[in-house]
Amino acid sequence: MAVSPPLSPEVLAQQLMMRKATRASLAVAIGLIALKAAAWWWTDAVSLLASLLDSTTDALASGVTLVAVHASLQPADEEHRFGHGKLEPLAGLAQSVLVLGSAIWLAVSAVQRLRDPRPVALGVVGIAVMLIASGATLLLVRYQRKVSAATRSTAVNADRLHYESDLLMNAVVIVSLAATTWLGWQLIDPLLGLCVAVLVARSAWQIAWDSVQLLMDREFPDEERRALADAVLAHPEVHGVHDLRTRRSGTLAFVQFHVELDGDMSLRAAHEVTDAIERALRDAYPHAEILIHVDPEGHPTEGPSIVRESALTPAVEVQP
Repeated sequence: MAVSPPLSPEVLAQQLMMRKATRASLAVAIGLIALKAAAWWWTDAVSLLASLLDSTTDALASGVTLVAVHASLQPADEEHRFGHGKLEPLAGLAQSVLVLGSAIWLAVSAVQRLRDPRPVALGVVGIAVMLIASGATLLLVRYQRKVSAATRSTAVNADRLHYESDLLMNAVVIVSLAATTWLGWQLIDPLLGLCVAVLVARSAWQIAWDSVQLLMDREFPDEERRALADAVLAHPEVHGVHDLRTRRSGTLAFVQFHVELDGDMSLRAAHEVTDAIERALRDAYPHAEILIHVDPEGHPTEGPSIVRESALTPAVEVQP
């Protein structure tokens, strides 16, 4: 039995939050580009160039996220019966490529400046700009964290991760400008630029890894699957559960499993049991595609059954 309910007010509110978060991200990125471009022009600091390049990739990535989130929230159609949620991890992969490209560009610029050190001009102006940028970025990250926790959006979370790395980058840039301006340490600017390049590359890897796991239909965490199985087994008529499979696609969850019921139970009674199970799961998964297959108790299965007193078994058992 498959259950695909209409969008609830809660889900509609989550989708609105995601759209607002992507628009806010793009607006902040464009504003920071203008600020940092002016500051880099005045100071000629590699660390500021690093921050400018990062904000430029942020704007590109946020644009990709905006389009992907809008498309992924479109309802399922005849050609995409499971919805469009996988556009979100695809957007995450695009973000990781852009972020990695900025890391490589930054590393090259830092190496060139190490070979040809130059003094930083108007460092105080650059510091003031970076403080403003840090404040705007911090507000955006707090908002994205709230949206990500409420919606489990891969694209919004990927956006949040590289904006969080921006906060560290901004701190590094401020330290670099201060040391160069007041202490005359010219080499610290490109050296810290190289450090930031490594951190940005690491962020790109994390975004790519999370996106690939979703594209590969990774199972829910074991703790979540165990809680899901316990919720099913809580029904007094259920004697066992097997073939539990789960995955996510954007904001949607897909859950399927077999339940073992009394073999002499009527079809109507079995239907009522599966309806009750679906209602119990709806609290934790308000918008999910749930597929429940009914088996008579004792019916042969490909793998061991999950019964009340046993631990959760793997989703796939490898046969010798």
